[in-house]
Order: sequence, then structure tokens, then C-alpha cells
Amino acid sequence: MDPIPQTPVAPNPADDVQKNKVLAAISYIFIVSLIVLLVKKDSPFAQFHAKQGFVLFIASLVCGFIPVLGWLLNIVVLVMAIIGIISAAQGKWYKMPLVSQLAEKINF
Repeated sequence: MDPIPQTPVAPNPADDVQKNKVLAAISYIFIVSLIVLLVKKDSPFAQFHAKQGFVLFIASLVCGFIPVLGWLLNIVVLVMAIIGIISAAQGKWYKMPLVSQLAEKINF
């Protein structure tokens, strides 16, 4: 007699947040976002924050090539990354203006 096949159980969102807070927070440390995107494909919370971190990483690279104005914009990117780290560490799904809209288009 064959055992009854088990249907996969979707992860509990609260468990996902608790298990992945640290990875979500460190994903705002620029290049780490790419690692989290590739490693934690099963975590919606980590993916959400890693995508925003990746957008900020790309923005930082672009701003680095623009004299003066780009350097000032890099300060804004840094502040946004700090806000992202804090919100991820607190388990919040904070959507950053403009950044979240770009991040939603990322598929890995």
C-alpha cells in the first residue's frame, strides 16, 4: 500500500520573518544582497529586502560615477540602506519609495 502523498505546506509568514530577519537585514550591505537573493529563494521576507538592497547597491554604483551630485545622492542611498536594515531587523515589510517599485521587477 502506497503512503498518501503529502502536499507541501506553505511556510508560515510569521515563521519566515523570524527565521530570516538577520539575513534580510544584512542584505542591505550592498553586494550581500545578491548572495541572499541566490541563497534564500524560499523566503519571501528575505527576498523582499534583498531585492531592495540590490536596487540600492546598483544605485550606489551609478552614483559613484557622477561627481559631486552623485556623491550627495550616495548619502541618500546610505541612509535608505540604514532604514532598510532597521526595518528588516524589526520584522517589518517596509516599502521604500521608488526603490520598492524597481525591486518588484527583479526576478532571480
